[in-house]
Amino acid sequence: MELQTPVPDDRRDQEHQDDPQESVTTNGAARALQCYCEGHCPGNVQNGTCETRPGGSCFASVEEVLDEETKQWVPEWSHGCMSPEQGGGLLQCKVGTMSPQIHGKSIVCCDSENFCNRDLMPEYNPRTTTTEAPPPVDPHSMPMLALIASIVTCSVLFVFLVTCMYCVYRRREKRKPGYLMNSLYNTTNGHLPIADLVEQSSGSGSGLPLLVQRTIAKQIQMVHSVGKGRYGEVWLAKWRDERVAVKIFFTTEEASWFRETEIYQTVLMRNENILGFIAADIKGTGSWTQMLLITDYHELGSLHDYLQKRVLNPHMLKLLALSLSSGVAHLHTEIFGTPGKPSIAHRDIKSKNILVKRNGQCAIADFGLAVKYSSESDEIHIAPNPRVGTRRYMAPEVLSETLDLKMFEGFKMADMYSVGLVFWEMARRCITTVRSAKNTTTCEDYALPYQDVVPSDPSFEDMYAVVCVKGVRPPIPQRWQDEDILVVLSKIMQECWHPSPAVRLTALRVKKTLVKLETDCTIKIV
Repeated sequence: MELQTPVPDDRRDQEHQDDPQESVTTNGAARALQCYCEGHCPGNVQNGTCETRPGGSCFASVEEVLDEETKQWVPEWSHGCMSPEQGGGLLQCKVGTMSPQIHGKSIVCCDSENFCNRDLMPEYNPRTTTTEAPPPVDPHSMPMLALIASIVTCSVLFVFLVTCMYCVYRRREKRKPGYLMNSLYNTTNGHLPIADLVEQSSGSGSGLPLLVQRTIAKQIQMVHSVGKGRYGEVWLAKWRDERVAVKIFFTTEEASWFRETEIYQTVLMRNENILGFIAADIKGTGSWTQMLLITDYHELGSLHDYLQKRVLNPHMLKLLALSLSSGVAHLHTEIFGTPGKPSIAHRDIKSKNILVKRNGQCAIADFGLAVKYSSESDEIHIAPNPRVGTRRYMAPEVLSETLDLKMFEGFKMADMYSVGLVFWEMARRCITTVRSAKNTTTCEDYALPYQDVVPSDPSFEDMYAVVCVKGVRPPIPQRWQDEDILVVLSKIMQECWHPSPAVRLTALRVKKTLVKLETDCTIKIV
Protein backbone atom coordinates (compact mmCIF):
# COMPACT_ATOMS: atom_id res chain seq x y z
CA MET A 1 0.00 0.00 0.00
CA GLU A 2 1.63 3.26 -1.15
CA LEU A 3 1.61 6.04 1.48
CA GLN A 4 1.28 9.66 0.37
CA THR A 5 4.12 12.02 1.24
CA PRO A 6 3.19 14.67 3.88
CA VAL A 7 2.97 18.24 2.68
CA PRO A 8 6.12 20.28 3.47
CA ASP A 9 5.86 22.87 6.25
CA ASP A 10 6.59 25.84 3.99
CA ARG A 11 3.83 24.87 1.56
CA ARG A 12 1.36 24.25 4.40
CA ASP A 13 2.18 27.62 5.98
CA GLN A 14 1.67 29.34 2.65
CA GLU A 15 -1.73 27.67 2.26
CA HIS A 16 -2.71 28.79 5.74
CA GLN A 17 -1.71 32.36 4.88
CA ASP A 18 -3.76 32.25 1.71
CA ASP A 19 -6.90 31.15 3.60
CA PRO A 20 -6.70 31.72 7.37
CA GLN A 21 -10.26 30.45 7.86
CA GLU A 22 -9.28 26.86 6.98
CA SER A 23 -7.62 26.22 10.35
CA VAL A 24 -10.69 27.35 12.31
CA THR A 25 -13.16 24.69 13.39
CA THR A 26 -16.65 26.03 13.47
CA ASN A 27 -19.94 24.15 13.20
CA GLY A 28 -18.24 20.91 12.18
CA ALA A 29 -15.93 22.44 9.52
CA ALA A 30 -12.72 20.62 8.65
CA ARG A 31 -9.84 21.43 10.89
CA ALA A 32 -6.10 20.88 10.86
CA LEU A 33 -4.65 18.21 13.13
CA GLN A 34 -1.30 17.92 14.79
CA CYS A 35 0.04 14.38 14.64
CA TYR A 36 2.92 12.46 16.10
CA CYS A 37 5.34 11.54 13.33
CA GLU A 38 8.11 9.00 13.14
CA GLY A 39 9.53 7.70 9.87
CA HIS A 40 7.35 10.03 7.76
CA CYS A 41 8.22 13.41 9.28
CA PRO A 42 8.61 16.51 7.10
CA GLY A 43 12.27 17.23 6.39
CA ASN A 44 13.16 13.58 7.21
CA VAL A 45 13.76 14.35 10.90
CA GLN A 46 14.06 11.43 13.28
CA ASN A 47 10.80 12.10 15.16
CA GLY A 48 8.59 15.01 15.94
CA THR A 49 5.32 16.66 15.06
CA CYS A 50 3.55 17.19 11.74
CA GLU A 51 0.35 19.02 10.93
CA THR A 52 -2.27 17.92 8.43
CA ARG A 53 -4.16 20.16 6.10
CA PRO A 54 -7.85 20.67 6.99
CA GLY A 55 -9.70 17.40 6.44
CA GLY A 56 -6.62 15.24 6.94
CA SER A 57 -5.99 12.59 9.58
CA CYS A 58 -3.21 11.00 11.58
CA PHE A 59 -2.01 7.46 10.95
CA ALA A 60 0.11 4.69 12.35
CA SER A 61 1.35 1.84 10.16
CA VAL A 62 3.45 -1.26 10.32
CA GLU A 63 5.16 -2.79 7.28
CA GLU A 64 7.21 -5.90 6.87
CA VAL A 65 10.70 -5.16 5.47
CA LEU A 66 13.78 -7.24 4.74
CA ASP A 67 16.66 -6.81 7.18
CA GLU A 68 19.83 -6.57 5.06
CA GLU A 69 22.01 -7.99 7.84
CA THR A 70 19.91 -10.94 9.03
CA LYS A 71 18.10 -11.48 5.71
CA GLN A 72 14.86 -11.89 7.67
CA TRP A 73 11.53 -10.09 7.46
CA VAL A 74 11.02 -7.71 10.38
CA PRO A 75 8.28 -5.14 11.21
CA GLU A 76 8.90 -1.43 10.68
CA TRP A 77 6.61 1.04 12.50
CA SER A 78 5.86 4.54 11.32
CA HIS A 79 3.58 7.45 12.30
CA GLY A 80 2.64 10.58 10.43
CA CYS A 81 0.03 12.77 8.77
CA MET A 82 -2.40 11.65 6.05
CA SER A 83 -3.36 14.16 3.33
CA PRO A 84 -7.05 15.10 2.98
CA GLU A 85 -7.41 13.67 -0.56
CA GLN A 86 -9.84 10.71 -0.87
CA GLY A 87 -11.58 11.50 2.37
CA GLY A 88 -8.54 12.17 4.51
CA GLY A 89 -6.92 8.96 3.35
CA LEU A 90 -9.67 6.94 5.03
CA LEU A 91 -10.01 4.72 1.96
CA GLN A 92 -6.38 3.67 2.40
CA CYS A 93 -6.96 3.20 6.11
CA LYS A 94 -9.97 0.96 5.51
CA VAL A 95 -8.14 -1.18 3.02
CA GLY A 96 -5.17 -1.43 5.38
CA THR A 97 -7.44 -2.41 8.30
CA MET A 98 -9.64 -4.87 6.38
CA SER A 99 -6.76 -6.56 4.52
CA PRO A 100 -3.67 -6.31 6.72
CA GLN A 101 -2.25 -9.47 5.17
CA ILE A 102 -1.59 -7.72 1.85
CA HIS A 103 2.21 -7.66 1.47
CA GLY A 104 2.62 -7.74 5.26
CA LYS A 105 1.42 -4.14 5.75
CA SER A 106 -1.24 -2.63 8.00
CA ILE A 107 -2.36 0.96 8.64
CA VAL A 108 -4.68 2.58 11.22
CA CYS A 109 -5.97 6.19 11.04
CA CYS A 110 -7.61 8.61 13.47
CA ASP A 111 -8.82 12.23 13.47
CA SER A 112 -10.39 12.59 16.95
CA GLU A 113 -7.78 14.85 18.51
CA ASN A 114 -4.24 16.10 18.19
CA PHE A 115 -1.58 13.41 18.56
CA CYS A 116 -4.28 10.73 18.50
CA ASN A 117 -1.94 8.37 16.66
CA ARG A 118 0.77 8.36 19.31
CA ASP A 119 -0.58 5.23 21.03
CA LEU A 120 -2.06 3.51 17.96
CA MET A 121 -0.58 0.08 17.34
CA PRO A 122 -1.87 -1.55 14.12
CA GLU A 123 -1.99 -5.32 14.07
CA TYR A 124 1.20 -6.91 12.70
CA ASN A 125 0.72 -9.97 10.51
CA PRO A 126 3.97 -11.67 9.42
CA ARG A 127 4.41 -12.63 5.79
CA THR A 128 3.22 -16.13 4.99
CA THR A 129 4.40 -18.48 2.27
CA THR A 130 0.89 -19.69 1.42
CA THR A 131 -0.89 -18.13 -1.51
CA GLU A 132 -3.51 -15.71 -0.28
CA ALA A 133 -6.83 -15.16 -1.93
CA PRO A 134 -6.73 -12.26 -4.42
CA PRO A 135 -7.86 -8.95 -2.93
CA PRO A 136 -11.19 -7.51 -4.00
CA VAL A 137 -11.04 -5.37 -7.14
CA ASP A 138 -10.72 -1.72 -6.30
CA PRO A 139 -13.36 0.22 -8.31
CA HIS A 140 -10.94 3.16 -8.47
CA SER A 141 -8.49 1.02 -10.49
CA MET A 142 -10.88 0.63 -13.42
CA PRO A 143 -9.73 3.86 -15.19
CA MET A 144 -6.14 2.66 -14.95
CA LEU A 145 -7.08 -0.70 -16.48
CA ALA A 146 -8.87 1.09 -19.29
CA LEU A 147 -5.81 3.26 -19.91
CA ILE A 148 -3.53 0.24 -20.05
CA ALA A 149 -5.90 -1.54 -22.44
CA SER A 150 -5.94 1.53 -24.71
CA ILE A 151 -2.15 1.76 -24.76
CA VAL A 152 -1.80 -1.93 -25.62
CA THR A 153 -4.38 -1.66 -28.41
CA CYS A 154 -2.71 1.40 -29.93
CA SER A 155 0.71 -0.27 -29.76
CA VAL A 156 -0.58 -3.36 -31.57
CA LEU A 157 -2.16 -1.20 -34.29
CA PHE A 158 1.04 0.81 -34.69
CA VAL A 159 3.17 -2.33 -35.08
CA PHE A 160 0.67 -3.69 -37.60
CA LEU A 161 0.79 -0.51 -39.70
CA VAL A 162 4.60 -0.40 -39.65
CA THR A 163 4.73 -4.06 -40.72
CA CYS A 164 2.34 -3.40 -43.61
CA MET A 165 4.39 -0.39 -44.77
CA TYR A 166 7.59 -2.44 -44.66
CA CYS A 167 6.01 -5.24 -46.69
CA VAL A 168 4.85 -2.76 -49.33
CA TYR A 169 8.34 -1.23 -49.47
CA ARG A 170 9.99 -4.64 -49.85
CA ARG A 171 7.56 -5.57 -52.62
CA ARG A 172 8.42 -2.42 -54.53
CA GLU A 173 12.15 -3.03 -54.08
CA LYS A 174 11.77 -6.53 -55.49
CA ARG A 175 9.95 -5.17 -58.53
CA LYS A 176 12.69 -2.63 -59.34
CA PRO A 177 15.24 -5.08 -60.76
CA GLY A 178 12.57 -6.55 -63.01
CA TYR A 179 11.57 -3.10 -64.22
CA LEU A 180 15.18 -2.16 -64.81
CA MET A 181 15.85 -5.44 -66.61
CA ASN A 182 12.92 -4.75 -68.93
CA SER A 183 14.42 -1.35 -69.62
CA LEU A 184 17.78 -2.95 -70.41
CA TYR A 185 16.37 -5.38 -72.96
CA ASN A 186 13.58 -3.25 -74.39
CA THR A 187 15.09 -1.93 -77.61
CA THR A 188 11.84 -1.33 -79.51
CA ASN A 189 10.72 1.69 -77.50
CA GLY A 190 14.19 2.97 -76.73
CA HIS A 191 16.06 2.54 -73.45
CA LEU A 192 16.91 4.57 -70.39
CA PRO A 193 20.32 6.24 -70.20
CA ILE A 194 22.68 4.94 -67.53
CA ALA A 195 22.20 8.08 -65.45
CA ASP A 196 18.44 7.50 -65.34
CA LEU A 197 18.90 3.82 -64.50
CA VAL A 198 21.09 4.71 -61.54
CA GLU A 199 18.66 7.41 -60.43
CA GLN A 200 15.63 5.11 -60.55
CA SER A 201 17.33 2.07 -59.09
CA SER A 202 17.53 3.30 -55.52
CA GLY A 203 17.26 6.42 -53.45
CA SER A 204 20.12 5.27 -51.23
CA GLY A 205 22.86 6.25 -53.66
CA SER A 206 24.48 2.80 -53.50
CA GLY A 207 24.28 2.00 -57.21
CA LEU A 208 22.41 -0.47 -59.39
CA PRO A 209 21.20 -3.90 -58.24
CA LEU A 210 23.75 -6.67 -58.81
CA LEU A 211 21.66 -8.39 -61.48
CA VAL A 212 21.46 -5.17 -63.50
CA GLN A 213 25.22 -4.61 -63.06
CA ARG A 214 26.01 -8.04 -64.44
CA THR A 215 23.67 -7.52 -67.37
CA ILE A 216 25.34 -4.23 -68.26
CA ALA A 217 28.78 -5.83 -67.95
CA LYS A 218 27.78 -8.54 -70.46
CA GLN A 219 26.53 -5.92 -72.94
CA ILE A 220 29.73 -3.82 -72.82
CA GLN A 221 31.71 -3.50 -76.05
CA MET A 222 35.38 -2.60 -75.67
CA VAL A 223 36.68 0.14 -78.01
CA HIS A 224 40.35 0.79 -77.19
CA SER A 225 42.77 1.12 -74.28
CA VAL A 226 43.22 4.60 -72.84
CA GLY A 227 45.73 3.92 -70.07
CA LYS A 228 47.66 1.34 -68.12
CA GLY A 229 49.01 1.39 -64.61
CA ARG A 230 50.57 -0.81 -61.97
CA TYR A 231 47.25 -2.31 -60.94
CA GLY A 232 45.23 -2.56 -64.14
CA GLU A 233 44.27 -1.17 -67.51
CA VAL A 234 41.54 1.33 -68.42
CA TRP A 235 39.52 0.95 -71.60
CA LEU A 236 37.04 3.13 -73.42
CA ALA A 237 33.94 1.02 -73.98
CA LYS A 238 30.35 1.42 -75.15
CA TRP A 239 27.11 0.31 -73.61
CA ARG A 240 24.66 0.73 -76.45
CA ASP A 241 25.37 4.29 -77.59
CA GLU A 242 26.91 5.57 -74.35
CA ARG A 243 30.62 5.78 -73.68
CA VAL A 244 31.82 4.29 -70.40
CA ALA A 245 35.18 3.56 -68.83
CA VAL A 246 36.10 -0.01 -67.95
CA LYS A 247 38.94 -0.66 -65.54
CA ILE A 248 40.29 -4.19 -65.90
CA PHE A 249 42.24 -5.29 -62.83
CA PHE A 250 45.18 -7.65 -63.02
CA THR A 251 44.52 -11.06 -61.49
CA THR A 252 46.96 -10.24 -58.67
CA GLU A 253 44.88 -7.21 -57.66
CA GLU A 254 41.69 -8.97 -56.57
CA ALA A 255 41.83 -7.24 -53.15
CA SER A 256 41.93 -3.80 -54.82
CA TRP A 257 38.96 -4.67 -57.08
CA PHE A 258 36.94 -5.99 -54.18
CA ARG A 259 37.70 -2.97 -51.96
CA GLU A 260 37.00 -0.41 -54.68
CA THR A 261 33.70 -2.09 -55.54
CA GLU A 262 32.73 -2.14 -51.87
CA ILE A 263 33.54 1.56 -51.42
CA TYR A 264 31.67 2.62 -54.56
CA GLN A 265 28.57 0.75 -53.42
CA THR A 266 28.59 2.41 -50.01
CA VAL A 267 25.26 4.02 -49.24
CA LEU A 268 25.13 7.77 -50.09
CA MET A 269 28.51 7.55 -51.80
CA ARG A 270 27.38 9.24 -55.03
CA ASN A 271 28.57 12.81 -55.41
CA GLU A 272 29.32 15.04 -58.39
CA ASN A 273 32.99 15.15 -57.41
CA ILE A 274 33.32 11.37 -56.98
CA LEU A 275 33.75 9.26 -60.11
CA GLY A 276 30.32 7.86 -61.03
CA PHE A 277 30.12 4.10 -60.46
CA ILE A 278 27.99 2.02 -62.86
CA ALA A 279 28.73 -1.67 -62.40
CA ALA A 280 31.25 -4.28 -61.31
CA ASP A 281 31.55 -7.88 -62.43
CA ILE A 282 33.94 -10.80 -62.77
CA LYS A 283 34.21 -12.47 -66.15
CA GLY A 284 36.15 -15.55 -66.88
CA THR A 285 36.46 -19.12 -68.01
CA GLY A 286 38.55 -21.91 -66.67
CA SER A 287 41.77 -20.42 -68.06
CA TRP A 288 41.41 -16.65 -67.47
CA THR A 289 39.55 -14.20 -65.26
CA GLN A 290 38.74 -10.53 -65.70
CA MET A 291 37.68 -8.27 -62.86
CA LEU A 292 35.80 -5.32 -64.31
CA LEU A 293 34.88 -1.96 -62.82
CA ILE A 294 32.60 0.14 -65.04
CA THR A 295 32.39 3.89 -64.39
CA ASP A 296 31.56 7.16 -66.11
CA TYR A 297 33.94 8.11 -68.90
CA HIS A 298 35.66 11.51 -68.83
CA GLU A 299 37.42 12.25 -72.09
CA LEU A 300 39.73 14.92 -70.62
CA GLY A 301 41.53 12.21 -68.67
CA SER A 302 43.37 12.52 -65.39
CA LEU A 303 44.41 15.80 -63.80
CA HIS A 304 48.03 14.72 -64.31
CA ASP A 305 47.55 14.53 -68.09
CA TYR A 306 45.30 17.57 -68.22
CA LEU A 307 47.83 19.88 -66.55
CA GLN A 308 50.60 18.79 -68.88
CA LYS A 309 48.60 19.84 -71.96
CA ARG A 310 46.83 22.97 -70.72
CA VAL A 311 47.37 26.10 -68.70
CA LEU A 312 44.76 27.42 -66.28
CA ASN A 313 43.29 30.85 -65.75
CA PRO A 314 42.38 31.87 -62.16
CA HIS A 315 38.73 30.87 -62.58
CA MET A 316 39.65 27.39 -63.88
CA LEU A 317 42.10 26.93 -61.01
CA LYS A 318 39.52 27.91 -58.42
CA LEU A 319 36.93 25.52 -59.93
CA LEU A 320 39.38 22.60 -59.90
CA ALA A 321 40.54 23.29 -56.34
CA LEU A 322 37.01 23.81 -54.98
CA SER A 323 35.65 20.65 -56.62
CA LEU A 324 38.58 18.59 -55.30
CA SER A 325 38.07 19.87 -51.74
CA SER A 326 34.31 19.24 -52.06
CA GLY A 327 34.89 15.63 -53.10
CA VAL A 328 37.35 14.99 -50.28
CA ALA A 329 34.99 16.66 -47.78
CA HIS A 330 32.18 14.35 -48.91
CA LEU A 331 34.41 11.32 -48.42
CA HIS A 332 35.60 12.43 -44.98
CA THR A 333 32.13 13.37 -43.69
CA GLU A 334 30.09 10.79 -41.84
CA ILE A 335 26.35 11.06 -42.51
CA PHE A 336 24.15 9.96 -39.64
CA GLY A 337 20.68 8.52 -40.10
CA THR A 338 18.96 5.64 -41.82
CA PRO A 339 20.53 5.06 -44.21
CA GLY A 340 23.80 6.67 -43.19
CA LYS A 341 27.26 6.96 -44.71
CA PRO A 342 30.53 6.10 -42.97
CA SER A 343 33.51 8.39 -43.03
CA ILE A 344 35.98 7.37 -45.76
CA ALA A 345 39.67 8.18 -46.15
CA HIS A 346 41.13 7.74 -49.66
CA ARG A 347 44.81 7.07 -48.75
CA ASP A 348 46.09 7.48 -52.33
CA ILE A 349 45.16 11.00 -53.46
CA LYS A 350 47.32 12.16 -56.37
CA SER A 351 46.83 13.91 -59.69
CA LYS A 352 46.69 10.58 -61.58
CA ASN A 353 43.72 9.42 -59.44
CA ILE A 354 41.72 12.60 -60.13
CA LEU A 355 39.76 12.93 -63.39
CA VAL A 356 38.74 16.21 -65.04
CA LYS A 357 35.12 16.54 -66.17
CA ARG A 358 33.94 18.56 -69.15
CA ASN A 359 32.50 21.22 -66.82
CA GLY A 360 35.98 21.84 -65.39
CA GLN A 361 35.41 20.05 -62.09
CA CYS A 362 37.35 17.18 -60.53
CA ALA A 363 36.13 13.65 -59.95
CA ILE A 364 38.06 11.54 -57.44
CA ALA A 365 38.73 7.92 -58.47
CA ASP A 366 40.63 4.78 -57.40
CA PHE A 367 39.44 3.65 -53.98
CA GLY A 368 41.43 0.43 -53.78
CA LEU A 369 43.18 1.57 -50.57
CA ALA A 370 40.30 3.45 -48.94
CA VAL A 371 39.35 2.86 -45.31
CA LYS A 372 35.94 3.30 -43.70
CA TYR A 373 35.03 4.40 -40.20
CA SER A 374 31.68 4.40 -38.44
CA SER A 375 31.41 6.21 -35.12
CA GLU A 376 28.48 3.99 -34.12
CA SER A 377 30.63 0.86 -34.07
CA ASP A 378 33.89 2.80 -33.48
CA GLU A 379 35.70 0.50 -35.89
CA ILE A 380 38.17 1.33 -38.67
CA HIS A 381 37.71 -1.04 -41.61
CA ILE A 382 41.10 -1.47 -43.27
CA ALA A 383 40.99 -3.97 -46.11
CA PRO A 384 43.70 -6.66 -46.15
CA ASN A 385 45.56 -5.37 -49.19
CA PRO A 386 49.34 -5.71 -49.75
CA ARG A 387 49.24 -2.69 -52.06
CA VAL A 388 50.67 0.56 -50.69
CA GLY A 389 50.03 4.16 -51.69
CA THR A 390 52.14 6.41 -53.90
CA ARG A 391 55.34 7.24 -52.02
CA ARG A 392 55.74 10.69 -53.58
CA TYR A 393 52.44 11.82 -52.00
CA MET A 394 52.82 10.09 -48.64
CA ALA A 395 52.51 12.24 -45.51
CA PRO A 396 55.49 12.53 -43.12
CA GLU A 397 53.79 10.38 -40.47
CA VAL A 398 53.25 7.62 -43.06
CA LEU A 399 56.87 7.73 -44.22
CA SER A 400 58.14 7.68 -40.63
CA GLU A 401 55.63 4.95 -39.70
CA THR A 402 54.28 6.99 -36.78
CA LEU A 403 50.68 7.06 -38.04
CA ASP A 404 48.33 5.67 -35.38
CA LEU A 405 46.20 3.10 -37.21
CA LYS A 406 43.64 3.17 -34.39
CA MET A 407 42.85 6.88 -34.85
CA PHE A 408 40.81 7.57 -38.00
CA GLU A 409 41.51 11.32 -37.89
CA GLY A 410 45.12 10.48 -38.76
CA PHE A 411 44.04 8.94 -42.08
CA LYS A 412 42.05 12.05 -42.98
CA MET A 413 44.94 14.36 -42.16
CA ALA A 414 47.25 12.22 -44.31
CA ASP A 415 44.77 12.76 -47.16
CA MET A 416 44.96 16.53 -46.64
CA TYR A 417 48.75 16.44 -46.98
CA SER A 418 48.30 14.84 -50.41
CA VAL A 419 45.62 17.39 -51.32
CA GLY A 420 48.10 20.18 -50.59
CA LEU A 421 50.58 18.66 -53.05
CA VAL A 422 47.89 18.39 -55.75
CA PHE A 423 46.99 22.05 -55.17
CA TRP A 424 50.66 22.87 -55.78
CA GLU A 425 50.58 21.02 -59.12
CA MET A 426 47.47 22.97 -60.15
CA ALA A 427 48.84 26.34 -59.06
CA ARG A 428 52.02 26.00 -61.14
CA ARG A 429 49.90 25.89 -64.30
CA CYS A 430 47.85 29.00 -63.48
CA ILE A 431 48.85 32.01 -65.55
CA THR A 432 49.57 35.46 -64.12
CA THR A 433 50.43 38.74 -65.79
CA VAL A 434 54.10 39.70 -65.92
CA ARG A 435 54.61 42.92 -63.98
CA SER A 436 56.99 44.46 -66.51
CA ALA A 437 54.76 43.58 -69.49
CA LYS A 438 51.01 44.07 -69.11
CA ASN A 439 50.01 41.92 -72.08
CA THR A 440 52.32 39.02 -71.22
CA THR A 441 51.38 36.08 -69.02
CA THR A 442 53.51 33.38 -67.53
CA CYS A 443 53.32 30.10 -65.59
CA GLU A 444 55.64 27.29 -64.58
CA ASP A 445 56.01 24.06 -66.50
CA TYR A 446 54.15 21.09 -65.12
CA ALA A 447 56.09 19.21 -62.48
CA LEU A 448 55.42 16.48 -59.94
CA PRO A 449 55.94 17.32 -56.26
CA TYR A 450 59.62 16.97 -55.21
CA GLN A 451 60.55 16.30 -58.82
CA ASP A 452 63.82 18.21 -58.44
CA VAL A 453 64.99 16.44 -55.25
CA VAL A 454 64.02 12.76 -55.66
CA PRO A 455 64.24 10.23 -58.54
CA SER A 456 61.33 9.57 -60.92
CA ASP A 457 60.34 6.49 -58.90
CA PRO A 458 61.49 7.36 -55.37
CA SER A 459 61.89 4.78 -52.64
CA PHE A 460 60.65 5.08 -49.06
CA GLU A 461 64.15 6.01 -47.99
CA ASP A 462 64.37 8.78 -50.61
CA MET A 463 61.08 10.36 -49.55
CA TYR A 464 61.79 9.93 -45.84
CA ALA A 465 65.13 11.69 -46.15
CA VAL A 466 63.65 14.64 -48.07
CA VAL A 467 60.28 15.08 -46.32
CA CYS A 468 61.00 13.97 -42.74
CA VAL A 469 64.72 14.48 -42.16
CA LYS A 470 65.37 17.60 -44.25
CA GLY A 471 61.81 18.95 -43.99
CA VAL A 472 61.75 19.96 -47.67
CA ARG A 473 58.46 21.15 -49.19
CA PRO A 474 57.66 22.26 -52.78
CA PRO A 475 58.71 25.87 -53.47
CA ILE A 476 56.24 28.78 -53.65
CA PRO A 477 57.14 31.09 -56.61
CA GLN A 478 57.09 34.83 -55.98
CA ARG A 479 54.69 35.46 -58.88
CA TRP A 480 51.90 33.71 -56.97
CA GLN A 481 51.57 36.84 -54.83
CA ASP A 482 50.15 38.68 -57.86
CA GLU A 483 46.91 36.68 -58.06
CA ASP A 484 44.27 36.32 -55.31
CA ILE A 485 43.49 32.64 -55.86
CA LEU A 486 47.19 31.79 -55.85
CA VAL A 487 47.74 33.72 -52.63
CA VAL A 488 44.92 31.84 -50.92
CA LEU A 489 45.95 28.45 -52.33
CA SER A 490 49.58 28.95 -51.31
CA LYS A 491 48.47 29.55 -47.71
CA ILE A 492 46.17 26.53 -47.81
CA MET A 493 48.77 24.16 -49.21
CA GLN A 494 51.39 25.24 -46.66
CA GLU A 495 48.88 24.52 -43.87
CA CYS A 496 48.04 21.15 -45.45
CA TRP A 497 51.63 19.88 -45.68
CA HIS A 498 52.56 20.96 -42.15
CA PRO A 499 54.68 18.29 -40.36
CA SER A 500 52.14 18.06 -37.52
CA PRO A 501 48.84 16.44 -38.63
CA ALA A 502 46.88 18.30 -35.96
CA VAL A 503 47.81 21.65 -37.53
CA ARG A 504 46.56 20.77 -41.03
CA LEU A 505 43.28 22.13 -42.34
CA THR A 506 40.29 19.84 -42.73
CA ALA A 507 38.70 19.32 -46.14
CA LEU A 508 35.56 21.12 -45.00
CA ARG A 509 37.58 24.16 -43.86
CA VAL A 510 39.39 24.28 -47.23
CA LYS A 511 36.08 24.03 -49.07
CA LYS A 512 34.52 26.87 -47.06
CA THR A 513 37.59 29.06 -47.60
CA LEU A 514 37.45 28.60 -51.38
CA VAL A 515 33.69 29.20 -51.47
CA LYS A 516 34.16 32.44 -49.58
CA LEU A 517 36.79 33.52 -52.11
CA GLU A 518 33.98 34.26 -54.59
CA THR A 519 32.79 37.23 -52.56
CA ASP A 520 35.79 38.16 -50.46
CA CYS A 521 39.36 38.03 -51.69
CA THR A 522 40.91 38.97 -48.32
CA ILE A 523 40.79 35.45 -46.91
CA LYS A 524 42.31 34.64 -43.55
CA ILE A 525 43.22 30.98 -43.13
CA VAL A 526 42.26 29.74 -39.66
